[in-house]
Amino acid sequence: MARKEHTNGIMTKTEKIKELMSLKREDVEFSALAADKDDVEALVRSEEADTRQLRKMESK
Repeated sequence: MARKEHTNGIMTKTEKIKELMSLKREDVEFSALAADKDDVEALVRSEEADTRQLRKMESK
């Protein structure tokens, strides 16, 4: 499928959605070697929050 080039530089709604979805797929990898204390603490808090959320969802 050929990509349609716009002369005015304005993206269509479909193009915007495709761009947004491709950006969402780009995930930053967590490197334990490069992580500092704050990064590790944030990861632990995130995992604890996920666990609480799952328990809350399962209890309903």
